[in-house]
Parts: sequence; structure tokens; C-alpha cells
Amino acid sequence: MDIDAWVWWLIGAVGLGIPLVLTAMPEFGMFAAGAVAAAVVAALGGGIVAQVLVFVLVSVALIAVVRPIAARHRTSRSPHATGIDALKGRQAVVLEQVDGSGGRIKLAGEVWSARSLDADQIFEPGRQVDVVDIDGATAVVM
Repeated sequence: MDIDAWVWWLIGAVGLGIPLVLTAMPEFGMFAAGAVAAAVVAALGGGIVAQVLVFVLVSVALIAVVRPIAARHRTSRSPHATGIDALKGRQAVVLEQVDGSGGRIKLAGEVWSARSLDADQIFEPGRQVDVVDIDGATAVVM
């Protein structure tokens, strides 16, 4: 039984896809895409030199173009603050007197324990305060 060259390229693409799934290294996916491109060339009747050349060119082009884009996305931070960072800088309303040792505020619709940034500063109920930091489960306000 004689197997066509394009079938071998597809088998190679699947073989390259397995380590992609197991190791999560995208380079294997780029090589698999190169093997699929070589399979198309083989199916269209291209010779072995054309097949290997297409495999190499597509694989290298994908690595050269996609890898830097992926690295840039991996290292860039989201412009939207989340979690504790989203609470810093927001305003809150004092529910119970806040001083250097404690108190309660309403922040983002939730009741938080709070303390003043300056230990000598006291905030009375109903006053608006700014959240400057989150220390554990306590908002530090001024």
C-alpha cells in the first residue's frame, strides 16, 4: 500500500499537534501549520523540494510574525483595574467614626472596615473619604 506524500504531511501535522497540546508551546502549532501547507502543495502535485520549502517558509514566517505578537500580549497589562486595585482612589461614605484604630465605611456598595491614613485624623459618619490603599480587609482612607 503506497501512501501519498500529502497524507504523510498530515500525519506529521498531527504528530506536531500532540506536543502542542501536552506542552502548550505554540511553536509546535506553527510547525503543524507548516506541515498542513506542505500537504496542500503535495496534494496539488508539487515536488518534494517545493513541499519542504513551503513547510520551512510557512513555519518560519509564523514564528517570526506570531511569536512577537503573542509575547507582547502576554506581557502587557490590562488597562482596566480589577480587584483591590479597582477600589484604590474611589470615594466612600463613613458609616461609623473612622480614626487611626478603625471604623466602618461603605465602599462600592459594601461595608468595609477602615482606618485613617493619618492616625490623628478622625472622620465622622456621613462624610465622604477617599480610599488610598487596601490593607488586608481594611480600607485606608483620607
